[in-house]
Amino acid sequence: MKIDILTLFPEAFSVLETSILARAKESGLLEINLINIRDFSTDKHKKCDDYPFGGGAGMLMTVQPLFDAINSVYTKDSKIIFPSPIGKTFNVKKAQELSNFEHLIFVCGHYEGVDDRLFQLFDIEQISIGDYILTGGELPSMVIIDSVARFVEGVISKESLENESFSNGLLEYPQYTRPQEFKGLCVPEVLVSGNHQEVEKWRKEQSLKRTKEIRSDLLDS
Repeated sequence: MKIDILTLFPEAFSVLETSILARAKESGLLEINLINIRDFSTDKHKKCDDYPFGGGAGMLMTVQPLFDAINSVYTKDSKIIFPSPIGKTFNVKKAQELSNFEHLIFVCGHYEGVDDRLFQLFDIEQISIGDYILTGGELPSMVIIDSVARFVEGVISKESLENESFSNGLLEYPQYTRPQEFKGLCVPEVLVSGNHQEVEKWRKEQSLKRTKEIRSDLLDS
């Protein structure tokens, strides 16, 4: 999968050079490119924002640099994503859907947003990561990319995907590792019993219990 990230602040994405994503890039499963929107500004000072027509607080990103930046990487196979609080809320189903695209383009807004004509010029899906406001699109882009990348074949094991929260509509069961006892707290006996059938039964029960206690809305849906 190829991912192009259009941003005013490429330095914000250093986290993509660590851990699982770094290994996925090294192995050729992911290609992630950072594109500075300022490089496409025709303004002599590389300005990419201006006051909104009609007045209002703050500044808007201007359409010209964004249009040219998108065009520099856009193909017929591209899917363009704009993180925005007005978009539909991101979830595991959307992550799986996006992982099937060969090429994703993330456009990171900033300031008070972008000139709305951008959405008339391109087919762009707006996606929200929650009902709150952030200072820019960089953080939500990283959240979405991290989640989507996990569904790209080979990035992590299929077993991990099958047994984690939301994979079957429930939250993941509690997990434990060594030491078997710590400060008087012991690992549930069933997990060290060697009885795989009972372990599986316990995990399903705990998954359902945890979902009822923490996210009962998942059971309703």
